[in-house]
Amino acid sequence: MKYRHEWKHEITYGDMLVLRGRLARIAERDKHTVNGKYEIRSLYFDTLTDKALKEKIDGVNIREKFRIRYYNGDLSFIKLEKKSKVNGLCRKESAFLSIESVQAILNGNYGALIGNGQPLITEFYSKITGGGLRPKTIVDYTREPFVFAPGNVRITLDYNIRSGLQNTDFLNPNSVTVSVGNAPIILEVKWDEYLPDIIRDAVQLGNCRTGAFSKYAACRIYG
Repeated sequence: MKYRHEWKHEITYGDMLVLRGRLARIAERDKHTVNGKYEIRSLYFDTLTDKALKEKIDGVNIREKFRIRYYNGDLSFIKLEKKSKVNGLCRKESAFLSIESVQAILNGNYGALIGNGQPLITEFYSKITGGGLRPKTIVDYTREPFVFAPGNVRITLDYNIRSGLQNTDFLNPNSVTVSVGNAPIILEVKWDEYLPDIIRDAVQLGNCRTGAFSKYAACRIYG
């Protein structure tokens, strides 16, 4: 799997309304959405010394983080994801996890991952046992995704970011999360070798700035 380019912009609610209108005319909605969006719940992992969090804050050029994620409350479709960054380029690898495997992880029974056969899950197990990865916090948010085939472009609008406050009861739909104070709306643009001009022009906003906003880091300010 190759690395992709990624832009992140912190935008306002007014900006989001403008972008919705522009993107609706030139791009397609992700076919997996419900009414044009989906709700994402992630459980992020980190070491006892918060290696992933510190590397993000310090802007380390080569870093990685692991998370488990599902969409729209659907516990039949849970993914383990590893997101890697190298000199500003990003790559995401994923593998499917059964609800039984996830519950075993939450119970501390990491041996349940042995023999799965998926390389990413094997790596995850080794990072748990050898690197001390542990569940840290739930991160919830709403995403509106658009896709554009030339350049394999994906544009997302993320908002309503909520933190689990160190809560790791990931499979419980009633787990309480709270809004992250002052969290902006995040525009993300990802592409392969080139970004078509029509998309580049559509996402231009005069008052937004490119940033490195991390939902995980924002949710960890509470502990």
